[in-house]
Amino acid sequence: MFRARLLPSLLTIAIAASLTVSIDAIAGPAAATPATASAAVFTPANPFYAPSPLQYQAPQFDRIKDADYEPALFAGMAQQRKEIDAIANNKAPPTFQNTIVAMERSGQLLTRVSKIFFNLSQSNTDDAMQKVEEDTAQPLAEHQDAITLNAKLFARVKAIYDSRAKLHLDPESEHLVEKYYDMFVHNGALLSDVDKAKIRDMNKRLATLFTEFGKNVLASTKDGAVVVDDKAQLDGMSDADIAAAAAAAKARGMDGKYLLTLQNTTVQPVLASLKNRALREKIYRASIMRSDVAGPNDNRAIIAEMAQIRAQRAKLLGYQDFASYNLEDQMAKNPQAAIDLMTKVAAPAVAKARAEAARIQQQIDQDQAAAHQPSFKLEPWDWQLYAEQVRKAEYDLDEAQIKPYFVLDRVLEDGVFFAAHQMYGLTFKERHDLPVYNPDVRVFEVFDAKGKSIALYYFDYFARDNKHGGAWMDTFVDQSHLLGQHAVVINVCNFTKPAPGQPALISFDDVTTMFHEFGHGLHGLLSNVEYPMFSGASTPRDFVEFPSQFNENWALEPTVFANYAKHYQTGAPMPAELVAKIKKSGTFNQGYETTEYVAAALLDMAWHQLPADAPRQDADAFEAAALKKYGVDLPQVPPRYRSPYFQHIWGNGYAAGYYAYLWTAVLAQDAFAWFNEHGGMTRANGQHFADTVLSRGGTKDAHQLYLDFRGAEPKVEPYLEKKGLNVAPAKP
Repeated sequence: MFRARLLPSLLTIAIAASLTVSIDAIAGPAAATPATASAAVFTPANPFYAPSPLQYQAPQFDRIKDADYEPALFAGMAQQRKEIDAIANNKAPPTFQNTIVAMERSGQLLTRVSKIFFNLSQSNTDDAMQKVEEDTAQPLAEHQDAITLNAKLFARVKAIYDSRAKLHLDPESEHLVEKYYDMFVHNGALLSDVDKAKIRDMNKRLATLFTEFGKNVLASTKDGAVVVDDKAQLDGMSDADIAAAAAAAKARGMDGKYLLTLQNTTVQPVLASLKNRALREKIYRASIMRSDVAGPNDNRAIIAEMAQIRAQRAKLLGYQDFASYNLEDQMAKNPQAAIDLMTKVAAPAVAKARAEAARIQQQIDQDQAAAHQPSFKLEPWDWQLYAEQVRKAEYDLDEAQIKPYFVLDRVLEDGVFFAAHQMYGLTFKERHDLPVYNPDVRVFEVFDAKGKSIALYYFDYFARDNKHGGAWMDTFVDQSHLLGQHAVVINVCNFTKPAPGQPALISFDDVTTMFHEFGHGLHGLLSNVEYPMFSGASTPRDFVEFPSQFNENWALEPTVFANYAKHYQTGAPMPAELVAKIKKSGTFNQGYETTEYVAAALLDMAWHQLPADAPRQDADAFEAAALKKYGVDLPQVPPRYRSPYFQHIWGNGYAAGYYAYLWTAVLAQDAFAWFNEHGGMTRANGQHFADTVLSRGGTKDAHQLYLDFRGAEPKVEPYLEKKGLNVAPAKP
């Protein structure tokens, strides 16, 4: 996932102009008084005072303290306000250089601190950082509004936009002018002063609600961890996972116990191995009830209010609902196009999920009969365990057989890096001299095909109580020729940390996640743009997941797989028959996985198609009705995220955009089909993909970028074929 929350528009107007981020997914004008007051304590001793002296402005994590963030944020807002005021009040006629380029250069202090703060507030937070988030949410929302609703500034932008045909700009610069104009209009520049004031109030309230929502999810996820006293209850878990659960309990001061922590999604990975049905149900219910019970972490009223404000805000801006507002500048262009694709996929997915459920019920009946026990009806907390039994029976594939061949570090260096070298000529050298914010974080310097250093890459792979769930990519520094900046990229995941002395063995799903997030990373690493607005993954939501999902395909490419899939004890390659089983099982359980995803994506769209005059919804009742409306309300297949902890849509910039994973999966498989048609994994093909997609960032319309690469419109058939959801094989 590309985590938009970590690239808030608040950073600079240029980053704000990354139209992939909805205005309420970020935080904007610090009132002059608090900004000035906070700036007074901002001294040269603050590590954010000047650009980092480390290579490529790598963060000085050995110097940064929690107390440094708030004064730097307020100082950054104050500095950018002065820069923007100078642009808006410039007596010289507006030009591309003195207005558009000047805005691109503005806010560098605010960008510098925000990039680091919002990364760590997601991956390594604490009470002090959460307090800073609360204290700065509204000022940052106001700060953005002070820019995008500045009438004098917009007048200059509009003048340049209206005369752009006469300026003879290069294509990237002309696209920049268009993006700035669209951004201002999209955020209310054409509204009356009265309506602009309403927008400001809405944005302030949304910023506060977003912060509360995220804090509640983090707390409820931590509190939802299940404590187990008796090791016997963990029957089915591997020794390594049991040791990790013991270590997690010890870290919270519960020596002798076992702690089963919750991950981001509704369904928890441990459900695939635990034999104790009562414990499975307990874990499942703890997961689905996060932030959904009365108490301090209840998010139901928060999301109802957020949905209502978003709808009202969209109407004020001239749209029938928030989804229409948010999709206007996406590849889909409108909600119906996204819904059409989702429902086209949902029908065969649900049908396949029903067939999978029937097969799993048969497996339960057989197992219970063999044990001379009465059978029981398949429930959501049973699916993963018995699906694994079906997998073993039909594909003879046991996850326990696979994990010993997937050592995290080897997958990274001999798999992910190896594929990047084969495709793009990249090489990686670990750096131990650069400071990190947690001992688990690793840093690599990246070199291009000619051996020239181009970027730094950070990896933070293990779960912690103070880390938000999920997996994502972001940047500490964006590539930009204008600013003379190289990319400093980070991948964050939540893999289970092994017990001391044990290897980090991961599942093939985790392997796929590593390739996925690195695909986002390539978007940042190979960025070759002039302006920071267009850097790396600054593309529409329904395009940004395309490079990452495409990169997943190389995890099973034979030369890549053989290079990293080696037994952690013997170094022996994975036997050919086991590799064949993994490939054969590629379509296994895809009815379930596709349905749980599409259910969440349709739920997102339902929330954001509410009209402005709709009352605040009962979150639980609304969710149930929406799932039923689209026919994805299978009792055994819950949505991947339920509304009260659906961080993607209430906080991370995917509002009315969670469908993007499906949209881009179609692009990814169609692109992979092109590679297969043209010789597969070759440097020439990799260079073509880099030249037309990865290096271009947001410099062109996303649809045009895809056409530049593919030379044709994308087809859905390769995706359906991969998932086993098509009736007939896709045509070449």
